[in-house]
Amino acid sequence: MIDIQNEQDVRKIPLQKVGVRNLEYPVKVLDKTNKFQSTTATVDLFVNLPHNFKGTHMSRFIQIFHKFHTNISMQHFLEMLEEIRVKMNAENAYGTISFPYFIEKSAPVSKEKGIMNYKCSYEAVAGKDRKFYVSIQVPVTTLCPCSKAISEYGAHNQRGKISVKLLYTDFFWIEDVIQVIEDCASSPLYSVLKRKDEKSVTERAYENPRFVEDVVREVYLGLKKLNFKWFSVEAENEESIHNHNAYALAVYEE
Repeated sequence: MIDIQNEQDVRKIPLQKVGVRNLEYPVKVLDKTNKFQSTTATVDLFVNLPHNFKGTHMSRFIQIFHKFHTNISMQHFLEMLEEIRVKMNAENAYGTISFPYFIEKSAPVSKEKGIMNYKCSYEAVAGKDRKFYVSIQVPVTTLCPCSKAISEYGAHNQRGKISVKLLYTDFFWIEDVIQVIEDCASSPLYSVLKRKDEKSVTERAYENPRFVEDVVREVYLGLKKLNFKWFSVEAENEESIHNHNAYALAVYEE
């Protein structure tokens, strides 16, 4: 059959990215406790297109991704992109997958179990510009040090989100990064809390007040111990008594 995509294009305009976007697909990712876990990913896959090609073959992206979707570990994600790049005769292949990552977590006192979910993503380039980043967002509780210092009856606290972006060079567990982040907040979040747990969480937050600046600096120090070559840390609080969010960012490069 005639292959329209492989026909010559005479407009002499190269395209930096062509491909498929917003594909929703079931995947399996590595799980420190259970070896694998099933989740659902939103997938973007692209290659560059030279000026002399009319188009790309969209179905090939999904065919190749399907081969890997039952084990989309960090290493396999790079292998999948490299296969796309070679199959498409491209200089670079680009990919992003975003997915909720689930961890069973026990309440601090009652030990009642529930499931927490964390937003994660892989973002990579295969080819001459080879790079791979893993992003993780962790919800936490923060309590304001200033409010505690000036108030007679407690202090304002709020839910915050801490987002890290990590340059992948060596294998690591998502769970280990999440643990570092939660340890740096005033308190972690839980999906199940009984009354005695709420008391514990509230008191822990009160004893560990944190500005967003504190959180970012503490996470920064924790990630350095995990030997990442490059990372960024962002903290954003949805302030409970202010009409704005509080924000801080730090970037590390070895």
